[in-house]
Amino acid sequence: MSTISRAEHSMLDASLTPDPVRWESCDRTVISAAYLQVGTYSTQVFGSTLPAMLTVVFGASGNVGRHVVAGLNSIGAQVRLTTRNPETATLPPGADVVAADLEHPETLASALEGAHKVFLYARSEGIDGFVKAAEAAGVQHVVLLSSVAVLDLDPTTNPTARLHTRVESALEASDLAWTFIRPGMFAANSLWSWQQPIRNAGAVRLPYPDARTAPVHEKDVAALAVAALTETTHHGRAYVVSGPEALTLRRQVQHIAEALGRDIAIEESSVDQARAELVEFVPPFVADAILDGWKAAAETPPPVSTAVADILGCPARTFAQWAIDHEADFR
Repeated sequence: MSTISRAEHSMLDASLTPDPVRWESCDRTVISAAYLQVGTYSTQVFGSTLPAMLTVVFGASGNVGRHVVAGLNSIGAQVRLTTRNPETATLPPGADVVAADLEHPETLASALEGAHKVFLYARSEGIDGFVKAAEAAGVQHVVLLSSVAVLDLDPTTNPTARLHTRVESALEASDLAWTFIRPGMFAANSLWSWQQPIRNAGAVRLPYPDARTAPVHEKDVAALAVAALTETTHHGRAYVVSGPEALTLRRQVQHIAEALGRDIAIEESSVDQARAELVEFVPPFVADAILDGWKAAAETPPPVSTAVADILGCPARTFAQWAIDHEADFR
């Protein structure tokens, strides 16, 4: 069990030293020399042999999980995918897929059988059952998709912070090694309130058009998770992750417009109007968290993390790149 405090976790980004890695480009998964030297596996990557260690990915069809799966598959890792409904989930053909639900611990034993590592998303309702099942299965390391909200000065007043703090605390108190990936605002959050008006050639309404955020590309979060799953140097560490620059919401909409090759009108709206639009797509506490974040960002720009560059050895993807990657989502 770790004795590192959350305050110490928040300082880790500034003191990181990149590990020796081999990689072809920023779009490929980082592979550490330490990982390549352990065990045997049938797939050869960059002239080295991958170890036969099973990684279980929860939420394998999710926004981040699917890219974790792609990253692990790209290096020939042994992967098992979990989903609540294998019949309806969009997953790679031929994948090892097991039905599992974190809120139903009786489904976890078969999913975790033989597993060494796990990629996990935060689900406070089932975390105790997961910890028990993972320890019984002999899991060695868990990489958790957490949230920067855990660093809130009073997480008890923030439902998002409370949820993720509960899960982090359970893992810290367990016998499992862990790594916490703590993204801030996801670039993909813009799909919730901006997708429909842009598709319909309408105006994007913003309550705080000049608020600055540093939205992170989901592929960068996934790449960090894969690095943590394939390198032992990340055990007991927590990484705050953001995009490489703080941009106004107005500028973010302009990047989407540039990707589409047409203008997008922007109108200022009330907070109540913005909340009403957001709760059509997300739970009220998530909508409130987004609006609170925008309000704070209108007063103070957020810090920009260097975790992606420090750990992966290449720049984080910009929001402009995210807009290009998701251009079809706005058509």
